[in-house]
Parts: sequence; structure tokens; C-alpha cells
Amino acid sequence: MSRPLVRPLPADPAAFNATRFGNPDLTLRELFAAQPAHTLDPVSQLLDFPLVGLRIVPVSSVDPDTPLYLPPGVTLGSAASTSPDAPTQDSPEPAMVDGDGAEEPAIGHEHPETLSEREAVLIAHRFEINQVAAYLESGLSVLVQCEKLLVEHLARVMAVRSGKKYRKVEIAAAEPSGPPDPMRGGNRRSLLIEALQQAVTEAIDGQIVVVPHLDLLAGGSDATLTSEARDLTDLLYERSGCIILGFTDPSLTVPDVLAKRFAVRVSMDILPRAITTPASGKTGVKIGTTLVTREEVALFAGFDADRLYQNVAGMNAVRLRNGIRFAYHKHRETPDTTFETLLDELRLFKASTSADAFAVPDTTFDDIGGYAEVKAELQAAIEIVNGSDRIPEDERAHLVPRGFIFYGPPGTGKTLFAKAVAAAMGGNILVVSGPEITDKYVGESERKVRDIFAQARNNAPAVVVFDEFDAIAAQRTGRDDGGSRAGNAIVAQLLTELDGFRPATPVLIIGTTNRIDLIDKALLRPSRFREIGIGLPRLEARRQIAASHAKRSTYDDLSPALLDRLAEATDGMNGDEIGNIFRQARRDELLGSGERPDAYTFGTLVGKILATRQELDIQTARRTVRPADDERLPRRNPGRPDDPAAPRGTTGGPGRR
Repeated sequence: MSRPLVRPLPADPAAFNATRFGNPDLTLRELFAAQPAHTLDPVSQLLDFPLVGLRIVPVSSVDPDTPLYLPPGVTLGSAASTSPDAPTQDSPEPAMVDGDGAEEPAIGHEHPETLSEREAVLIAHRFEINQVAAYLESGLSVLVQCEKLLVEHLARVMAVRSGKKYRKVEIAAAEPSGPPDPMRGGNRRSLLIEALQQAVTEAIDGQIVVVPHLDLLAGGSDATLTSEARDLTDLLYERSGCIILGFTDPSLTVPDVLAKRFAVRVSMDILPRAITTPASGKTGVKIGTTLVTREEVALFAGFDADRLYQNVAGMNAVRLRNGIRFAYHKHRETPDTTFETLLDELRLFKASTSADAFAVPDTTFDDIGGYAEVKAELQAAIEIVNGSDRIPEDERAHLVPRGFIFYGPPGTGKTLFAKAVAAAMGGNILVVSGPEITDKYVGESERKVRDIFAQARNNAPAVVVFDEFDAIAAQRTGRDDGGSRAGNAIVAQLLTELDGFRPATPVLIIGTTNRIDLIDKALLRPSRFREIGIGLPRLEARRQIAASHAKRSTYDDLSPALLDRLAEATDGMNGDEIGNIFRQARRDELLGSGERPDAYTFGTLVGKILATRQELDIQTARRTVRPADDERLPRRNPGRPDDPAAPRGTTGGPGRR
């Protein structure tokens, strides 16, 4: 493979060559720092290459119309200004000067002394930035999908590193010179669209038009394009040769007809595990090293860069820095602060800044009595998700489960198990009722599903629980009614999201249902959802459940014999009913006699629950049995002429039929 070509125009050619040949181990960045020079081509992506890996061909003079580039971080001194052939700082190509924060921050194998939000973004997304810059340099339009917090740090840098002139769409460029147009209005969206129209119309060949908020200008679906989106689509396709750099947030939809205008789409949704540079080798520098300062590492004893990544992979670089700074300032004067403290603070930070109601779970497997087999299967899955040392990294991606379906009778603790899974993962939990997903507007249900999965990745490690899962995951049908089509679309969106999981962002999806027979078969594939039955507790499980609720209700002094009797007497009850025995006893104690319950009291409460269940069974049986004819209709007397039930034309006295 040929070595990349670099054509520098040094300010001092003799000193430049002396430094170059005398120190072959230098990188190109170090060479330009010692001997400033312009270049005839963009070299932003080559700065960390060693000189021995480059083909450097210095030039002594250039044509006045030849564009020149100033490498990142290079400042020309007096030597440059005295050279007759070297450009001055008043070069007519200001957009090509890669300075003012567009240069790449230094990436080392040690924690940095200080780190700004902008530097964190440029480090974390170094690969994507250079990738987009290369596409733009080739004359291709690029659509970047990233969170809004990143756009201000990325837009200019990507354009500058491409080496091309660029023009950013801003309201200032579209301020009307005359009085406001009442037909157009003066809202911000209209002004931005006018600015974009002006920028695209006036763009010269090779110039990039940067659109930081394309999604806000052209939101909606193809079926419901707004008038602004239609005008925008016509405009961009009319100037199909114009190079566009557009940005869109993952939570907002850009119509496909507009997205297809871009030759390349780049997604920046999760942090990379490590940053690779020419100097770092194949292993690269871990995110937990390069995005955390020395002071922060020193505060949290036992800092582990690998474990940190498992807890922040779904966060963007700005949110990560905000979370770590928050934890540092909160505990900077707290003695004996550990790495676990940092992880706990990050969990709270993610839950508090999430758009959905994510919460930190407080239920563990020890709080759930019985169900040893269920616990063992779930803990094995959690060990895989958390990156067990016993599992090779290259095999982990094939073993990580995507989700579970907990099915069984009501009250058996399906949601409790989901909370315990989240606590064991060290993550947050979001409980969503299945009917909350459905929406009467076309496409809204699928959007809600996408948003939930996106928020789960941002909060990883996380568990999302779809309660009443059968309400949104019922078997698809071929009927043409609107309800069936909407249900089919939700299932299809669930399948898409499940198949797009990444092992780097530990997220588990759990569905709970009492009707496993209603779930679509495509979701029940082992590679998607694994079925786990949670039935009524057995004898030993009932005893453990009773002991757990007794302790929670301050009755942890109950004798083992009484717990055994309670376990036997509650045969056929679920965990919630067993817990209700102790809740009722505690309520009667606090609001009634004030005496602690004894065996007779507990026996009475068990009897009441059994009597209530028996009455409910009787009522249910009565509703399901077909009543007799003489119970369904009033007894008729055909002999009475005013009897509404008597057939017309019949007469007769009493007793006649």
C-alpha cells in the first residue's frame, strides 16, 4: 500500500528538512509544531502518523490562486511573514484554516489534567468526525444522526476538517431588509428555512452548506409532509449538486424522501469502547481513561475503566462529563469515596435526566421468596450482560439475551422479578403499561416504541418492562381493519428494535403477561424473548414469602412452626395474597386493638381470604352457567289480555296453556 502524500509549504525550508530528517520518529503533528508550514492538501487525518509512514514532498512556491491549508494547531510566526512565497495570516481562504478549536485534542494513555465538553466530544467521536470529513471532502452530502447536545461541537469541526469552504445556516443570514411579511410570519422556523434557501442558492461549487437542525425544519412522515418540508425537499433536490451536511436527532423523524437526498448517513448513538490513534496501536485508549480527569480518578478509589464503560456506553460525551462532574463535586469532600459511589451517582443522574420515568430499583432477589429455578436462570443471564470474566469477549455478543417474557397467574411477582433483574445489573428500570403505547394517530405507536428503546440505550444498563405485554404484542393478522394494522405495526417495530440490539449497551426488555398464548410467535423465538413461567408458589416458596413479608411487617419474631402452618394453609394463594395477610394484620394492630397478632389472628385472616376466593369462584361459575328459561323470562299468563308476553290472538282463562 502506498504511503499518504503530504505536500507542505514550509516557512523555513532548510530548518523544516533538518528537523524532518534528523527526527524520523516524530509524528506529522510534532513536525508542524516545530516547523510551521501550510499544505496543499488537508492533512487533519494524518497528523498522528509517524513521518516514516508518510511520503513528504515539500514545495518551495505555488501559484497565487492555489488554495492552501493550515494544519490544526499550527501558528505561523515571523519566519512565515518574511518569506516571499509563504501566505500571510490574511489568506483569502479563512474557512480552510483549521484553528479556533477545530484541531484534534491530544489523546494519551493517561488521564488528562483538564477536559472540556468540546474536547470530550472531539475525542469520543474522533472516528466519526474524520469519517464525515472524508465524505465531505469527496463531495458527498452527509446526514448525521446524533443528539442535539453534540451538534454545536460537531458541525463546524466536520466542515473545517474536510478542507472545503462552508456556510452554516443561521437566522442572522436571513434577517429581512424590509418590513415583515405577514404571509410568511416571523417565527424562527420560517427564518431558518429562508436562510437555508439563501445558502443553497448562493453556494458555489465545492462549498458545504451546514444545516444544524434539519429535523426541526422538516419533521413529519412521508404521508404527512408539512408545507415547509415539501418546499425544503424541492429546494434540496433542485440543487442536488450542492454538498449538504445535515444533523438530525434520533428522537425526531426526517421523511425518507428528504433523507434519501444524502449520499451517506452516519449514526452516533453510543460511545466507542476505546479510541484508536496511530500512536495507540490496535488496542486504543479506553474511554474510561481519556474522558475522566486525574482528579476525578483519584477521588473514587478502585476506579475501573472497563466497568465504567458498561455503565456509560449509551450516554453521549456531554452527558457523561456532566454526570462525572456532578458526582465529583458532590463527593469531593467525602472521605473514603469508592468507585461504587461513582456508579451509584451515575445511575441517579441518568434517571433524573431521562425524558421517561426511569427509576433506580430497590428490590433484590433476596426480597423474593422461593422460585430458585427462576432466580438461577435470570442470574445467569445477568452475568452474561454484565460481562463475566468466564465468557470470552468474542462469544459474549451471541450469548447476551435480548429479553424475557414472564408469564403466569396474577400476583406471582412478575414485576418484582423485573425490578430485581435491574438491581442486579446495576441499572435503572422503566415500567410501561402496554396500553400506553397504543395511539390513534398513524405512526405514533411505533414512534413511542422507538423512543422507549432509545431512552433505554441512553440509560444503559437498563431494564424496560412492558406490563400487559399481550396488549401490544398480540399475534398479527391479515385483516384490513385499522386496529389490526396498528397492532401489526407495533409488533414489527418491536422486532426491528430487538434485532438492532448492541452488546455494548446492556439493555434487557421484559414483558409480563397472563396470556402467553396471545403473544406473536415471532417474538417468542429464543433469540428474541425467552419465556419464563412464574406460577403459584410451592410449599417452601410460600414459607419463604411468608417469612419475607413477616419481616417487612415487623413480625420477624414469628415462630418457625407458625410460618410452617401458614405455608400449609395458603396452598393455592399467590405471593400478593400471602403478603396481604401480613398487611391486614399490621393495619388491624395499628388502627384497632393495638395487640400484636397471634396464631388465631393469622388463621382468621387466612380464612377470610379463602372465603372471599370461594365466593368469587361461585359468582364466576354462576355467570358462566346458562340460566333456565323460567329464570331468564318472567312467568307469562296468556289468559291476561294485557300481558305483554302473551302471543297475539290467544285467549284463555287462568291455568290454560
